[in-house]
Amino acid sequence: MIISHNKGRGRKIHILADGEYALTTDVDFWADHYIKDGSEISEEEWAEFVSEANYRKAVNKCFDFLSRRDYSVKELRGKLLKTVDADSADRAIERMLELDYLDDERYAESLLNHLINNKKMSSSFIRQEMLKRGISRDTVDALLSETEIDNVSVIAELIVKKYRTKLEAENGRDKVIAALMRKGFTYSDIKAAFRELEE
Repeated sequence: MIISHNKGRGRKIHILADGEYALTTDVDFWADHYIKDGSEISEEEWAEFVSEANYRKAVNKCFDFLSRRDYSVKELRGKLLKTVDADSADRAIERMLELDYLDDERYAESLLNHLINNKKMSSSFIRQEMLKRGISRDTVDALLSETEIDNVSVIAELIVKKYRTKLEAENGRDKVIAALMRKGFTYSDIKAAFRELEE
């Protein structure tokens, strides 16, 4: 197999095998794994080169995703699998764990605070959301058992800040109750919140 390369846009390098486009990598990887144009390599050497290029791509993707926000291991793996193979994704995730850029328990605490303070979710919806994002059931149970979530106070705050004008519309109270129930709050908690506000 004869290897050659072309410079792409920005930092991209396009690798050709026997004159056909094979893969794209970056200048850093190419500098570390340089193969002189016209060099002949074996199938085994090519397979190793491709594996390392895909791993580098997965690591770079991890850095890119994690620079924007935190992820659970499951979430990040799902994102990676859209562009890299499973082996490269798993190796990259292992590297992120080693570097302490990925930590499900730390992420779970941050997510819990966000869902309580910013999203104003009910405890049942918080549980569902955390499980959906790949946090283990044990971690979710432990965090929720340590956290006091006053659903009635959360509902009262939502009514005042988000639903006050809707209450004035026709059948406004019923519509607000329906909206709150869709957020996972129980009818009894909603009634208690209305009682609290009326008092």
